[in-house]
Amino acid sequence: MAKAGAGGSAKGGGGGGSGAGHSSAGGLGKLKRKPVQVRAGAGAGAEGSVDGQSAHAAAAFGNGTVGKHASGGREPSGISSFREACEYLFARTDLERLKPNAATRDLYRLDRMHELAKRLGDPQNALRMVHIAGTKGKGSTCEMVATCLEACGYTVGCYTSPHILDVRERMRINRALVSENAFVELTKRVASAAQEMEAEHGPATFFELTTAMALLYFAEEAVDAAVIEVGLGGLLDCTNIITPEVAAVTMIGFDHMDILGKTLEEIAAQKAGIYKPGVPALTFEQDKKVLEVLRGKATAVGAPFSVVGQDIDFTARTEFVTGVGPLVRASLVTERNNYDHVTVPLKGEHQANNCGLALAILDKLSERGFNCPADLVSKGLDQTRLPGRFELVTRSPRVLADVAHNPESVQALMRTMSAHLPYDSLVVVFGCAADKDIPGMLRQLAAAADKVIFTKASGNARATSPGELARKYHEVSGGKMFQIARDLGDAMELGLRAVGRDDVLCVTGSFYIVGEAKKWLAAKLAAKKK
Repeated sequence: MAKAGAGGSAKGGGGGGSGAGHSSAGGLGKLKRKPVQVRAGAGAGAEGSVDGQSAHAAAAFGNGTVGKHASGGREPSGISSFREACEYLFARTDLERLKPNAATRDLYRLDRMHELAKRLGDPQNALRMVHIAGTKGKGSTCEMVATCLEACGYTVGCYTSPHILDVRERMRINRALVSENAFVELTKRVASAAQEMEAEHGPATFFELTTAMALLYFAEEAVDAAVIEVGLGGLLDCTNIITPEVAAVTMIGFDHMDILGKTLEEIAAQKAGIYKPGVPALTFEQDKKVLEVLRGKATAVGAPFSVVGQDIDFTARTEFVTGVGPLVRASLVTERNNYDHVTVPLKGEHQANNCGLALAILDKLSERGFNCPADLVSKGLDQTRLPGRFELVTRSPRVLADVAHNPESVQALMRTMSAHLPYDSLVVVFGCAADKDIPGMLRQLAAAADKVIFTKASGNARATSPGELARKYHEVSGGKMFQIARDLGDAMELGLRAVGRDDVLCVTGSFYIVGEAKKWLAAKLAAKKK
């Protein structure tokens, strides 16, 4: 039974009508849906499917590989199936897949998103939300906050991006993907609103449409809380039309520099754009210049600012447990809560800070009427699963998938493998987007991998060519072994032939590489069973 948190509606399982604080905004109609059924992990295990994909839609729409003009000008009123909804959405401008020089700042604007939300009844105004930005770790932090709130008895919406296998992974309630039927109806309604305003405001992008769909979905399901991940940056990201209960920024690093700026300070200023007047603003210990910018931006807008590990008492340590291996334990203590010696659920020492930030978010929510007791928070952490983050996809041979896509994340991945997945030889299948710090990532690979196979995700204009990756790798690795594969399937075949029982094949570099690899492995496994 979900509790009413400071004006939130008390109800069970994500269904039911809206209560105090969650009334439907602007006459929003109620979507008909079955009660939420919790499935195994975010974005995984949907019924009747492989790895969460609908059988009839998996091949084309699992990771958004439809071309820019695939819809052929389909009218919103003509959308009648999940396939057609996907065709419509993936035909829109997708900033996640544009070539770096095409993703200019003028594509990032809030006036169109404000107008789109207004035409839908401003559903964001009916929601109590947590807003999370950052260069790395924001997806992990979102997942920990959402599962902990769910364990505390709340009905929780979670909006994250990109997806790995199924576009519906982006909008979930209590870890259950939005149903296909609801997804179709949401697409039709949001697309119709976008079409009405296109002449004045220009065509809505893929991310604007899906963000509006998620906000509408969560409002109509009257969730008690919604955890919203920023897509890119913060200040001009289309999620920034919301006013959350808490705003948090994870680790800041170099990413999307053509849009966000060339220095850490410039990037931090964009991320801090999610801080709002009177709304608790959080981050954790990191580069001093970054903290100065974040603190300055929070002060400028009147947001009470706290740094986990400085202003909020937080400690973490690693201990070795026989039969389990290294575990990271974290403690966060405030006047309201004593989250003592909880187990960090996601592998890797770097996840300690993300967990600490999640605990601080829960503590700030406690200030604002939510009830987040330590025993239930610990239970929620134990239930946290996140596909594509140190995910052992197959055990024989051992194939590991991780969406690491910047130097710090790749370095953390290599360290985590050494601690949790000992191997004789490490073979890496790698592909990444062109706007990343490629030399930085390749240096981390060169320090750990015995062999790297370079490839690229299909249908992604942002992907760097395998040949260019190989050329740069040769420059930074001192001549270490590599191969080039024309596509992901060839790369996986090469990788599987190169590893034995005591080796590891690691697929990394982007969400899209990991998504394709998981689909390829699922298809190969299914073919073997026939």
